[in-house]
Amino acid sequence: MHFSTITILSLSALSVALPTAKRQNGASVLGNAAYNDISISGGTAGNAEAEALAIFANLDTANPENISKDDQDTLNQVNQVANDAETGAFNPAIKAASGDEATALQNGKIKNKVLKLEATVLKLQAQQAQGSDVADKLAEEQKKLANNIALDKAAAGQASTFLPFDAQVTGAGPAIGAAAGGNAAAGSAAAVDNTATGSKGAKKGKSAVVVRNDAADEADDVEDEADDQAEDEADNQAEDEQDDE
Repeated sequence: MHFSTITILSLSALSVALPTAKRQNGASVLGNAAYNDISISGGTAGNAEAEALAIFANLDTANPENISKDDQDTLNQVNQVANDAETGAFNPAIKAASGDEATALQNGKIKNKVLKLEATVLKLQAQQAQGSDVADKLAEEQKKLANNIALDKAAAGQASTFLPFDAQVTGAGPAIGAAAGGNAAAGSAAAVDNTATGSKGAKKGKSAVVVRNDAADEADDVEDEADDQAEDEADNQAEDEQDDE
């Protein structure tokens, strides 16, 4: 009887402890994909948030504690390849363009940033739900995401240019959701050579699989913050010029 009491008490203690243990219970659902197949930059501006979420529709976003470590890694890779596309394809193209062409490229860049930041926010939400203290970083990335969603909505209905970029993400699951907006057709219409805007891997005839360490991720964050600040300053300058007219 004494033994049974101890056993019952031990089981009771275990049952109390279990709810506080953060586990990755869900199966991995994000698989291998080319950046071009998950890009949302083509089509028109105004619906980037929904298009980005559609890419990650297989994730259990209502229960981020169930998002597997493999899927978190894949989300991180989406952030990285989207960032590389931004700096390696969109920024040079925007710099060389003008007028409506530049506007459409900028809209595509903003949609790409929404995809990038949505991936980061989902990853951080999973980490937070599973016991990591990333609240400050999550708030920072959510603010960036909200800002770019607002910019996308402000340009609703305008043309948005898809630029191909040769890079891959890898995952342990079956697939990443099909991109919204028909980017394959948009890419054909744009007639942009992948090798002209691709990564180092593309120059060698291979798709680049991004593998980064924490230092590289931090560098991306600094670059992204500087880019956001430059865009904010440009917006403020445009508003000031409009007020002077």
